[in-house]
Amino acid sequence: MASNYPQVYAQWQSDPHGFWAEAAREIDWIKPPSKIFDEKAGVYGRWFPDATCNTCWNAVDRHVQGGRGAQDAIIYDSPVTDQKRKISYDELLTEVSTLAAVLREQGVGKGDRVIVYMPMIPEAVIGMLACARIGAIHSVVFGGFAAKELATRLNDAKPKLILTASCGIEPGRVVKYKPLLDEAINLAESKPSSVILLQRPQEQAAMIAGRDHDWAEAVSAAKAAGKAAECVELAATDPLYILYTSGTTGVPKGVVRDNGGHMVALKWSMKNLYGIEPGEAFWAASDVGWVVGHSYICYAPLLHGATTIVYEGKPVGTPDPGAFWRMISEYKIAALFTAPTAFRAIKKEDPNAEFLKKYDISCMRTLFLAGERADPDTVQWAEKITGVPVIDHWWQTETGWCIVGNPIGLGMLPVKHGSPTVPMPGYDVQIVDEAAKPVARGQMGSIVVKLPLPPGCLPTLWQQDERMVDSYLSEFPGFYKTADAGFMDEDGYLYIMGRTDDIINVAGHRLSTGGMEEVLSSHPDVAECAVIGVKDALKGEQPCGFIVLKSGVTRSPIDIEKEIVALVREKIGPVAAFKIAITVNRLPKTRSGKILRGTMKKIADHDPWTMPATIDDPAILDEIAAAIDIKGV
Repeated sequence: MASNYPQVYAQWQSDPHGFWAEAAREIDWIKPPSKIFDEKAGVYGRWFPDATCNTCWNAVDRHVQGGRGAQDAIIYDSPVTDQKRKISYDELLTEVSTLAAVLREQGVGKGDRVIVYMPMIPEAVIGMLACARIGAIHSVVFGGFAAKELATRLNDAKPKLILTASCGIEPGRVVKYKPLLDEAINLAESKPSSVILLQRPQEQAAMIAGRDHDWAEAVSAAKAAGKAAECVELAATDPLYILYTSGTTGVPKGVVRDNGGHMVALKWSMKNLYGIEPGEAFWAASDVGWVVGHSYICYAPLLHGATTIVYEGKPVGTPDPGAFWRMISEYKIAALFTAPTAFRAIKKEDPNAEFLKKYDISCMRTLFLAGERADPDTVQWAEKITGVPVIDHWWQTETGWCIVGNPIGLGMLPVKHGSPTVPMPGYDVQIVDEAAKPVARGQMGSIVVKLPLPPGCLPTLWQQDERMVDSYLSEFPGFYKTADAGFMDEDGYLYIMGRTDDIINVAGHRLSTGGMEEVLSSHPDVAECAVIGVKDALKGEQPCGFIVLKSGVTRSPIDIEKEIVALVREKIGPVAAFKIAITVNRLPKTRSGKILRGTMKKIADHDPWTMPATIDDPAILDEIAAAIDIKGV
């Protein structure tokens, strides 16, 4: 079938407000929007400025009212604990409205912030929806983050309450959350008044009297007393959540998501981009701590009346490389969405896909990849073994949903390996030079999106309008800066070639090299340092730290390097995947003192490079190359 994409995109171009007004009809509004966009409000304008709504109502209550109560809303599967659980929309409504009542009892109301520091269990999603129900703004922090990182988020969001669990479970180890949380609260200037903690059988956490409350006990008491909170009326422009992303300055950027525009965009994407019908099972194999988990584990499938999967496990090792195939077969999953890293891991462990032969995955129609560059080798391998279209698509924490993709629901476009395909309605994607002038097709430049951004994208950063402008809107006036570089071909397909700043992508997680450099330089023996992202066959990129020791240091460089690796693990967390530290005598710099990280990266990646014209001492680059070779990077 020919794709409707050209007509739909042209429809949006000719009448953007009409297009989004039509999409907004899919949402239950308390007060429907009479104005679609106000270009004078906010930083660059606001969507549905006069409408009121509730996201939890649209994700849960309306499906119960509409006769879907008995359908599975959430399927939980945890190979690390050997647990499985199905939660219907009816049951989800009970759990969410009860927890919302418990939050209310703790003094949480509209506009208050709640930190969610949870593993991949249904309660994480229930916690998010309970916040949405009463108008509290949730901020989910990935359970792998260390105390210091959590403390910076406490100071920025200033939460009234924290929802947490006693532990997360990784293959072979239990990650105790409570000591990390207690330390973070001790470090933070802004301290929550209460903590609601879910005790898991694998770890009983110590409770602090007066502040900490047992999740199961509080919910059970509320149920016994018949307490349930109703949905509150919120402005479409009120914040639903804050999600922190790495800031290059070390201060995290709190991406704000609103209620109205977010629902409209996500609901539109489920059918039109992912090709999913209500009642079907959709699996985003990610974590609720990342944007994919927010958009496509929690909100979008439930807004659409689909069944969402919460999986507590890995693509390999829990127990074997057949884990994903088992899930697809067991739960009749129509589409899987994951990071290319997952498939690189499966391919590495099971290159001939022997484990796939044990399972029937004929229910799966599409495999979606995002989060990092999908290398053609991995894509072709996945196509070959699954026999289904493998669809790369590209978006960011900031946008909340797809910028460039292949809209399955509108009719699939031809796949070009190496390209995530074409811009979605709402996004006018352009390639520009440093002066913000468009470049010719096929020519490399900065990827930007013409303002206004569509519904669902960030309206601003949490209490930082100026930083929003500085970070994203000032460099290319009239455009949103994606900080990615690439080109567009003659057919309008986009190719992303790399980042334009110091954010590296480790297995789909965006991490700041600047933040890691701060940790390295905090070591007492380190004089200066530089962290770059080097190519990694499995994770896409991995961080590599170069350190120059202070003069007079007589300790073994190997010992110091080990301490550095441990320090990054402690301060940023295992998520950084920091394993390579290399001691060098000096770092290559320009005459003005800027470290030549780009050139160092090319040397480490064994890519062709040219001598920078501004270099202070060219001999240093040979020293760097020799140190990299000795380390075997």
